[in-house]
Amino acid sequence: MKTLKIGLVGCGGIQTWAHTPYYQSDSRAVITACCDIVRDRACKIRDTLNPKAEIYTDYKEMLEKADIDAVDICTPNYLHSEIAVAAFQAGKHVFCEKPDAIDADKAEQMRDAAKAAGKVLMVMRNNRFTDAAKYLRTFIEEGKAGEIYCGRCGWQRRRGIPGRGGWFTTKAKSGGGPLIDLGVHMIDLAVWLMGNPTPVSVSGMTYNKFANDTADGDSDNCKFGDSVQGGTFDVEDLAMGFIRFDNGAVLQIEFSWASNVKVENRFVELRGTKAGFTIRNSQMEIYTEDHGNLLDIVPPGNQADNGHGRNLKNFLDVVLEGAEPCFKPQQGVDMIKILQAFYNSAETGKEVRL
Repeated sequence: MKTLKIGLVGCGGIQTWAHTPYYQSDSRAVITACCDIVRDRACKIRDTLNPKAEIYTDYKEMLEKADIDAVDICTPNYLHSEIAVAAFQAGKHVFCEKPDAIDADKAEQMRDAAKAAGKVLMVMRNNRFTDAAKYLRTFIEEGKAGEIYCGRCGWQRRRGIPGRGGWFTTKAKSGGGPLIDLGVHMIDLAVWLMGNPTPVSVSGMTYNKFANDTADGDSDNCKFGDSVQGGTFDVEDLAMGFIRFDNGAVLQIEFSWASNVKVENRFVELRGTKAGFTIRNSQMEIYTEDHGNLLDIVPPGNQADNGHGRNLKNFLDVVLEGAEPCFKPQQGVDMIKILQAFYNSAETGKEVRL
């Protein structure tokens, strides 16, 4: 059986919650090195996955010394591109947590370095791999939705700010707030279901209203990241905007870490000439008509699966078996261009052409 020797860089919350469970289930993935600036975190992951794995606190040393074929990056956002480029230069494949990078130039550097090295670059797009997303992708490709011409997507939290005062809320390290943290998920899913049309313009606005809020978090997601008392909070807590595409389609977007809404809500809603549909908190519904009657459909399936493991499986399948990758690096560049244009629009108060 073919195996892939993987070095983990970043052994905190997302690695523990989303990546490690899959690696425990796939014998093709052999974790031979664990790296984290906090040594104890690396040791904890090592003890879970492979007691023989080497421990590092410097990813450069790991790339130089460890016996690895690929790198799995779960660090703060600003390090994604830096580590990925170094890994490609060392001849390794790369799987990286979202977002791809904190600006489009760095995303392009990742893409170009992967191409130059002839190695695989994949960035987490787990929502593409859920049962609901896969069902709807086929539904659309078979023409059952007709022309997809408009939609909405978002992730609203009432109180779910991650790592307040730490890297999550520090723009230089995160690249932004909920738009770049949550927007990558739902914008990507919406655009992927729409058939990946090319974005041509973005307009939006951001707000920072809850930096000093004292309410307890009501979202499990606020447990991510290390909070720093009195630390930096220079990112938005709410972003709302609008994307236009080259085929005439449009997409409204809304993402918040904190907002006075009833409950946490993540959704993609798209409308076609033959049918519309929503994926809301993993539950899927289709709205169409049959012989002149309006018809709502709730397809069966394990809609609660978060898709992380299936995304990691696709990475291993691509590297080891030559399978078709679900994610193409240029899609990552396009995503970061959208987010960067959104932030520019929020600063200038004007629509930004891409």
